[in-house]
Amino acid sequence: MTEFEVILGDITGANVDAIVNAAKPSLTGGSGVDGAIHKAAGPALLQECMALKPHDGIRCPIGEARITGSGQLQCKFIIHTVGPIYKGCENPEALLTKSYTNSIELALNQKCKSIAFPAISCGKYGYPHEEAIGIAFSSLYPYLSLDIKIYFYVFEKDLYLKYLNKLSIIKKSI
Repeated sequence: MTEFEVILGDITGANVDAIVNAAKPSLTGGSGVDGAIHKAAGPALLQECMALKPHDGIRCPIGEARITGSGQLQCKFIIHTVGPIYKGCENPEALLTKSYTNSIELALNQKCKSIAFPAISCGKYGYPHEEAIGIAFSSLYPYLSLDIKIYFYVFEKDLYLKYLNKLSIIKKSI
């Protein structure tokens, strides 16, 4: 049975089979979680990302996911997904849902038993936290019957407390 756990900390140190990178479409690294993962994984990660064939100049469209090795990180895989920029995006809820489900499907295809997600689209992409957290849990809820442990790694304490609150509500309803 799948379990959810919320961790206050740096996703690059997660002891899991796969970590999810909240990436930008070029997969070239950036700021926030994306920059931290690229920095910690080392230059081999960027080389592997650049080897992924782009379509119309985009290596990973919004809502989709791509998988690479982990470079110098202890996990086996990095799953890169591009969440929606909240303002100006048509149907951001559906795209954020796809980011989560496409990521966990890649992990399951690789027989991963554990996966760590960041707060996709909650930083620079401006998604309202409460709404994004609800989407994260509801997107992954159908996977509760499978044998995978799902972690949410959150770096900011306020956001961490919002995740914990939502998780306690979910646990009461199960």
